[in-house]
This record gives sequence, C-alpha cells and structure tokens, in this order.
Amino acid sequence: MLGEDWHRLGEVIRRHYFLRAFSDDSICVKGVMREVWHSAIAKCLIPPARVFGALVPYRGTDVPIEVHYNVRPDDGTIHWDRVFHFAGRPPFHFLSYMEHVGGNDVIEFIRFGVGMRLKVTAEDGALVFRDKGYIWRMFGVDVPLPLGLLLGRAYIEERPVDAGRFSMRMTLTHPLFGELFRYGGDFSVGD
Repeated sequence: MLGEDWHRLGEVIRRHYFLRAFSDDSICVKGVMREVWHSAIAKCLIPPARVFGALVPYRGTDVPIEVHYNVRPDDGTIHWDRVFHFAGRPPFHFLSYMEHVGGNDVIEFIRFGVGMRLKVTAEDGALVFRDKGYIWRMFGVDVPLPLGLLLGRAYIEERPVDAGRFSMRMTLTHPLFGELFRYGGDFSVGD
C-alpha cells in the first residue's frame, strides 16, 4: 500500500507489519499503555459506542496490553484484537479489521459495517494514519456518516523507539471540545 514509502518506515515498524495480504500471517505484540484516557464529555459517547464495539470505556495508566494481528486468507483483511488488562476488570477486547481500498487509503471497520477511512503515510520512520471520515457499509455501498461532528478527527501513529520496540498513540480531537480520547504506550516486537 505504501509502495516505495515502505522503506521510509523504521525497521521495527516494517517487522511489525510483515503481514502479507491473502495469507494466514499473524503476529502478537505486547506492551503497556502509559495512559488510556477520555474526557468527561466523551463519557456520554461511550454507551452507544460500546454497541458498535468502538472506544475503550475505561481510564487507566500503565495498562498491560497485547495486540493480536492476523490476515484473513479469503479476503486479505487485517484483523486486530486489542486486549487491554485494566486492574480489577476482566480483559477488554477492542476488535476491528482493516481493508485496503486503494492508494494509501484503508477503512478500519468495527461492528455493523461502521468504519473510519484513513490515509496511511510513512513519516520520519513512523506509520501514520489520518482520519478521512466515517462510513457505514450497507449492501456493499459506503455511505458517509457525519460522526466526525461527534467524535472529531482521529490521528494514530506507530513510531520506532529502538530495534525491538515502538511507541503507539491514538487521539480523537473535536474542533470545539478538544481532545476527547487518547491512549498511548510502548510495545515490543518479538523475533
């Protein structure tokens, strides 16, 4: 998807995303989220978001996490199972899958066909995802959704730390209410 820009990514990021389309490749990375946070305003969005399997509903610091990635050989999509281990709670699974839709664009889907269109770039060794709007896939048609008015814009990056570790951060920032959600931490990529 990145073409020649693939080589602009840090080596640890390339190792992390070695997954080949239409294969049965998989990888698990483990780490600690230094912070998982949402604003007081965003707390109102969490109940409906949980119906769709979106947004982490808890706050915490130093939250152990593992992320299981696997490619589906039948359709080439990458599936994520992000497992957050908040103290005193059962593991929280944030499930999604990503589909390449042309050029540097992907859509990350949650339940019921709701997705976020993202532009993917390589910047200073990091893999960066920038929100291009939300959609609802109905009967094979991607219908734009004005969810950006509620959630704001997403920014996600995975940045090399050293040969075996990378940092990750995600923010949802609303134009009027500022930052609504954020989480970030460090991960290790095993050999």
